[in-house]
Amino acid sequence: MPDRVVDLRSDTITRPTEQMWEAMRRADVGDDVYGEDPTVRRLEELAAAKVGMAAAVYVPTGTMGNTAALMAHTHAGEEVIFEALAHMYNWEAGGYASLAGLASRCIPGQDGVITGAQLEEAIRGDDPHFPELSLVCLENTHNNAAGSCWLPEEMADVCQVAHRHGLKVHLDGARIFNAAVATGRDASEFARHVDSVMFCISKGLSAPVGSLVCGSAAVIDRVRRLRKRLGGGMRQAGVVAAAGIVALEAMVDRLGEDHANARALSEGLAAIDGFRTTLAPRPTNIAMVHVGDLDWTSDELIERWGALGIRCNARPPSSVRVVTNRHVTADDIAYVVEATRDMVAAA
Repeated sequence: MPDRVVDLRSDTITRPTEQMWEAMRRADVGDDVYGEDPTVRRLEELAAAKVGMAAAVYVPTGTMGNTAALMAHTHAGEEVIFEALAHMYNWEAGGYASLAGLASRCIPGQDGVITGAQLEEAIRGDDPHFPELSLVCLENTHNNAAGSCWLPEEMADVCQVAHRHGLKVHLDGARIFNAAVATGRDASEFARHVDSVMFCISKGLSAPVGSLVCGSAAVIDRVRRLRKRLGGGMRQAGVVAAAGIVALEAMVDRLGEDHANARALSEGLAAIDGFRTTLAPRPTNIAMVHVGDLDWTSDELIERWGALGIRCNARPPSSVRVVTNRHVTADDIAYVVEATRDMVAAA
């Protein structure tokens, strides 16, 4: 086993802080399915306020939250539009089809961002041969576009077109606070024009469990019912919700450290012969690393790095994704760069 491990697979590997452990130990709890857990209620109120929405519901996972939002805005047999590399389309086990019963179409974006003009062009006329389009889904930050950020103005452009055509808009904002920190904007600015937003507290914010779906009171009432249908009703969930409160109150501002480390990692690896890296134009805590110029595959890099204690996720055929988080320090970044330089020299 390597003496040192630098885990760059995801920011989902973050462990609770000491403040979170203490909050969980002291949490005031009740049965949340009956609406009787005061800590869950406090988390939901805080979450809604953070993104400027009327209400929120605590769900076990971001995938469940996104799926429940899809179902809340649509009926089976209707159509949803995604950006072509969207997490909801590519990485959530096809829930939009198998659980929500929706058809889908995709629009290729630039760094994960589509425009109002693109959406306008994609909206088809009323024709019984086509499923009825009812929902547009956006993603900010965009996981598969190297953590790319939308600006609020770009989101407003798409939402204006969608709403003019009577469409709802859901935001997969799993890392919405990364977008806020990276752009110096308030999280509520990214949610202002959408009809619902899901964000995770179990990624860079370091809480152990859960996500929040936020929207109008009517939408959240519907999502809460769908949470139960999907098996997400929790009982004394205040134990984990307490850590979520700490996440939102104490862990947002430090995300800038992760962004700085991702940039340093990208720049350091790009200086090594045969390595190329991709950072988004407005970068956050995700970068893509490409080794095709060395004639290595994704799996070969993962194996070589694994021997050095460096972990990442494959993006075949010859790329990997790296994600910084609070357990990855500037010293870890220096180690990865130096160890990689030596590895390439010895290959």
